[in-house]
Amino acid sequence: MIPFSVLDLAPIRQGSDAAQAFRNSLDLARHAETWGFRRFWLAEHHNMTGIASAATSVVIGHIAGGTKTIRVGSGGVMLPNHSPLVIAEQFGTLESLYPGRIDLGLGRAPGTDQFTARAMRRDLATAAENFPHDVLELQALLGDVQPNQAIRAVPGMGLKVPLWILGSSMFGAQLAAMLGLPFAFASHFAPQMLMPALREYRARFEPSVQLDKPYAMVAVNVFAADSDDEARRMFTSLQQQFINLRRGTPGPLPPPVDDMDALWSPAEKAGVGQALAYAAVGSPEVVEQRLKEIIADTAADELITTGQIYDHTARLHSFEIAAGVRDRLAAQRAV
Repeated sequence: MIPFSVLDLAPIRQGSDAAQAFRNSLDLARHAETWGFRRFWLAEHHNMTGIASAATSVVIGHIAGGTKTIRVGSGGVMLPNHSPLVIAEQFGTLESLYPGRIDLGLGRAPGTDQFTARAMRRDLATAAENFPHDVLELQALLGDVQPNQAIRAVPGMGLKVPLWILGSSMFGAQLAAMLGLPFAFASHFAPQMLMPALREYRARFEPSVQLDKPYAMVAVNVFAADSDDEARRMFTSLQQQFINLRRGTPGPLPPPVDDMDALWSPAEKAGVGQALAYAAVGSPEVVEQRLKEIIADTAADELITTGQIYDHTARLHSFEIAAGVRDRLAAQRAV
């Protein structure tokens, strides 16, 4: 069975707030655990009034503390925003509190606009360039203590929290391959380089202590409902969020609308369609066929599903349908 996981952006809906977003995220995580999803990841974004997971490690602790078995982690921590030692201490703390359940996915983008990035890290020009070195430093801080090692992550040292490299380009694929780490591709919003990156990752992979063969996870937007029309209407919340972001007016997750053509230009429609190409939107049958195609095309080892759905009950139902699709696909593979 190909595992399914959940990527959550802790969406703040129009008319709501971060506190409700965190309650909804925990409720979704508890359901995802019951439905057999493998992991529940949260993403680091900043200065986004529609996303509540800026303090990613704090929210991970909230989710892990309210669940029992599902793996919880970052998808991802934007490492150039932070000192590797601080992240080692944070995730060492999480691993100490919730042993065997914590993942540390790492990205090199700022997770925000350039002005906010400068407010977070004053060495903006070199921070992203140092990403490979920072990953190695972080890996060492979470590894076994070496003789005469002066700086230690406490907690963190020796805990070997599993690292992932996240990416939307060839760079992440090459780094993950070189370091022998699992690779997660952000195809839910940047699918253009997915297939070349997967080929590069698999071709160049070097086995490591953490991983002996390539392991690739592909991100997919899933908007599943009892009917195609209902699912397409739910999808308009994410479509609106994308055009608002591209117009430079990001905000809380908007409610769905009946007619997107009244809101976007033909160029915006084409751009959003390209960015959200890796989406399964429709009834259970439509979603099953689309996910089957994606798995076949990518040979993914795991799918991480996400859905910026305005109504929380509808969001739960969408993930429940996705879990049912996973089980049917597993049954088909077993025949």
